Amino acid sequence: MTHPAVLILLWACLVITIQSLQVTKLLFAGLPLLAVAYALSATRLITLLRRTRWIMLSLLLIYAYATPGEAVWASLAQFSPTHEGLINGLLQLCRLAFTLASLAVLLSLLPQQQLICGLYVLTYPLRYVGLSRERLAVRLALTLQYAESVISDTTGNWRTNIGQMLAPTEVKPHSIELHATPFTMHDGIILTIGCTLLVLVLL
Repeated sequence: MTHPAVLILLWACLVITIQSLQVTKLLFAGLPLLAVAYALSATRLITLLRRTRWIMLSLLLIYAYATPGEAVWASLAQFSPTHEGLINGLLQLCRLAFTLASLAVLLSLLPQQQLICGLYVLTYPLRYVGLSRERLAVRLALTLQYAESVISDTTGNWRTNIGQMLAPTEVKPHSIELHATPFTMHDGIILTIGCTLLVLVLL
């Protein structure tokens, strides 16, 4: 099993790569990623996409109307979206959708406890600036538990969900156990390959 911290770093490299790819390469890499995310956890992928649908729509409209170019409907003049804006907007939507697909894959591969463990390892440098990794891990665990309960609740509308998130909650004392996973040569090789591919893409 690959170390959780390595998977999180590889996911970060993948997200950076997605943002730098153009149309052909983006579709070539992103469509299989969507298929993998759907195969691993269709429910999680659909939930992520559904929860961001208004952000996606807003993003498309902003690009469509704020990007200079040739009007789609010349008769509307400045009130018409542009061809360039729609193309750029759709490109950004693809990047966002593929990023969410990669997040769905990561969350499918890493249970919550392993995710927290990986982030705990990655925050090791914080100890040199006087910050507590343990306190950060506890807060992250509580946040993830609460966010998961709100997101999984599909009975209410968006106003109800916002009200639930803003409402004060009773914090019950409980313990959080982190299982330390040692780094292996296998982890080092995978991380090296991932970082090398990222550098090649960005060059």
